[in-house]
Amino acid sequence: MPERDRIKGYWRPELETIDPQARQEYLDPKVAEIVAHAYANAPAFKQKMASVGAEPGDVVSVADLSKLPITEKGELVTLQQQDLPFGGLVGVPLSKMRRIYVSPGPIYEPGEKRFTDDRWTQAFFAAGFRPGDIAQVTFNFNMVPFAFYLDEALNLMDAVSIPAGVGNTELQIQVMKDLKVQGYLGTPSFLAAIADKAEAAGLDLLRDLNLKVAFVAAEMLPESLRASLQERLGMIIRQSYGTADVGCLSYECYHTGGMHFAQDCVVEVVDPETGQPVAEGEPGEVVATIFDKAYPLIRFGTGDLSSYVNDTCACGRTSPKLTRIMGRVDQVTKVKGMFVHPSGVQQVAAKFPQVQMFQLVVTREANQDVMTLVCELAEPTADREMLRAALEKEIKEGLRVKGQVNFQEPGSLPEGCKVIDDRRKWD
Repeated sequence: MPERDRIKGYWRPELETIDPQARQEYLDPKVAEIVAHAYANAPAFKQKMASVGAEPGDVVSVADLSKLPITEKGELVTLQQQDLPFGGLVGVPLSKMRRIYVSPGPIYEPGEKRFTDDRWTQAFFAAGFRPGDIAQVTFNFNMVPFAFYLDEALNLMDAVSIPAGVGNTELQIQVMKDLKVQGYLGTPSFLAAIADKAEAAGLDLLRDLNLKVAFVAAEMLPESLRASLQERLGMIIRQSYGTADVGCLSYECYHTGGMHFAQDCVVEVVDPETGQPVAEGEPGEVVATIFDKAYPLIRFGTGDLSSYVNDTCACGRTSPKLTRIMGRVDQVTKVKGMFVHPSGVQQVAAKFPQVQMFQLVVTREANQDVMTLVCELAEPTADREMLRAALEKEIKEGLRVKGQVNFQEPGSLPEGCKVIDDRRKWD
C-alpha cells in the first residue's frame, strides 16, 4: 500500500470523528443562524418561509428544517428571470462578491469575496491528496464555478494546482510527465482517455507518469472502470458527490463503501413527494443546506436520488454515508459533467422550424458519454448537412456540451416521448 494510504489523519478531526449527538449540537446553532440571516437578507427565501407560515424562531435545529419547503434547481431559473440577477436568494450586496459564475440555464451564481469552504478539501484529504502535491484540474473553467472551487480548495490544503481545464489531451499528458504531477482532478472518462492516449504515444503509464491519487466527479464511476484505471496507472481513485450550487456534500475515503457526509453542511435524503426525511436505507432525493451567507441555499433539492447508511467505517469518520446516485427525480441529466435540462433542449430545437419532433438520447460508448439529438423534419430538405451543422453548433453553444444530430423518418419517435432519454447503463 502506498505511504499516503497508511497516513492516519483527518482534515477536520474535531468534527469528522465525533458522535452523532455532538455533531447535531454543533450543527443546530449553525442552522438557526443561517435561516435567520437568509430571512433577513434574501427576499425570496423570506417569501418561501412565509408561504408555510414559518419565521426564524421556528427553525432552530437540523430537525426543524423539515418545516421548510424545498427549493428545486429548476426554480432558480424562474426566480432569476423574475428578479435578476440572483432571484432574491443572495444574502450580501453585489459589491461584496468576488465573482459571478454562469451555469447552464442560464443560472447566475455568486462567488464570495474570500473562499473559506473546506468541504472539497475534506474530500481531497480523504482521497489521499496531501500538502505539497501537484494536482492537475481538468474540469471546465469557462464561466462555471466547479473548477474554481477545486482550485481554491487545493490552495486551502497547501497543494499546488495546475488549472488545465478540459481537452488538449496531448498537452495534458506532457504537463503530467514534465511536472511529475501526483494528483488528477476530473471526470473518470477523461482520465481513461489520457491513459489510452499516453499508451498510444508509447509511454509506460507506471514509469513515465507519477500519478498517485485521483479525485473524480461529475459523472458515474463504474467499479470496472475504477479497477482498470487503478491497475493501469498505479493510483488511488476516489469519488465525491456535490453540485456547483451547494458544493461538496459527500466523499469517499480510502475504504470506500459509500460517501461520507461532508462537515459544515446538512445533507438530507427526503421523500420527493412530501419533502420529509426518509429512513436509513430508503431511497429519496438528496437535499442540502449550506452555511454560506453570500448564497444561503437552504433545503436545496439536488434532483438526485440516493439513500444513506450509518455503517461504522474503518477510517474513523462517524458521519453517515450516501450509498450511490440512483438516478434523477426529473429529466435533468448530467452529460460530460454538465447538467442538461429539458428546457435547454427545447430552446435549441425551437430555433429550427424544420424540426417537428425531437428527443435527446444519451448513451455511453468506450467510457465516454455520447449525446445525440434525434430529429424528425416537417418536410424533406436538400440541405440536411447544413442543417445538421447548424444544429450541432447550437447544441454546443446552448447546452455547453458537444452533441451529434441524427435525422429519422417521421413517425419514428412516439407521441409524447420524453425530451431526454438517458440510456446509459452502469455496473
